[in-house]
Amino acid sequence: MERYTFSSSSQITHIIILTCVFVVMSATLVHGQGTRVGFYATTCPRAESIVSSTVATHFRANPAIAPALLRMHFHDCFVRGCDASVLIDGSNTEKTAPPNLGLRGYEVIDDAKTQLEAACPGIVSCADILALAARDSVVLLASSIFMRTGGRSWLVPTGRRDGRVSLSSETTDLPGFRESIDSQKQKFSAKGLKQDLVVLVGGHTIGTTACQFFSYRLYNFNGTASSDPAINASFLPQLEALCPQNGDGTKRVAFDTGSENRFDASSFANLRDGRGILESDQKLWTDASTRAIVQRFLGITGLAAFNVEFGRSMVKMSNTGVKTGTDGEIRKICSAINS
Repeated sequence: MERYTFSSSSQITHIIILTCVFVVMSATLVHGQGTRVGFYATTCPRAESIVSSTVATHFRANPAIAPALLRMHFHDCFVRGCDASVLIDGSNTEKTAPPNLGLRGYEVIDDAKTQLEAACPGIVSCADILALAARDSVVLLASSIFMRTGGRSWLVPTGRRDGRVSLSSETTDLPGFRESIDSQKQKFSAKGLKQDLVVLVGGHTIGTTACQFFSYRLYNFNGTASSDPAINASFLPQLEALCPQNGDGTKRVAFDTGSENRFDASSFANLRDGRGILESDQKLWTDASTRAIVQRFLGITGLAAFNVEFGRSMVKMSNTGVKTGTDGEIRKICSAINS
């Protein structure tokens, strides 16, 4: 992925601050289940700025870290709620399960945690670091002056505590790349996100996936000796060139082949045009029950709507099954529960 150069860390911080100025959300959208915006205002005033500057530093070295952190937050919240259980090392933990083997960005969370423990020992949870890092990642891709997409930010309620359990067997809660619409709806509804499926999948406007998760659509799809008919015929040769039959299944391909470095709404146009990479994503267009929602996010007005609704849905997701109060713990290091 192309690298971008910034003149200073203050420039990125300034971008984040300017972006946040445009955010207008009601209090009901930024509070829930014991979390609140500004939770660390007195106990660790620099908590959010430390996380944002850490994410920015890693982003400058590798912009691909931004979608990786967004994906990690999603994978965390869908298993046991947003409790940083995905970060725990060990055999048979979530981290070892097939859906999570491709997760990246652990070093960013560890870096932020080290700095926060130096500034405010035992105060800021790994779960909150991950939620903040996901937001800051989107801001960097959406508002970078080098990409000029005019994206939005959102206020992140904090106050989560870290979980003490992480089981690979529970990652079946994560939606799969071949998942039917009915199954996707069920899994999102189980997390209180029934109305947020299409919006959150829109996060695939950034990031990549491996050939092994969609190349079956290109060759002998469902035993038909042909490709998935949902793929646009003019798009098929491009995908075949990227992922040759019997080729390297680990090769990474952008979800949004038109603007993979920008957080925008073009992934919805891709679904309309038969250019969705994952079968589960493309089904959002082929299924009538979700197509109408996809259509809302097409065009310029659709982009504006998506910017607002994505932030709302992220706030809802980040409050899924959170541990607060005396539940859970504040880990000393994010990869292990406290002794």
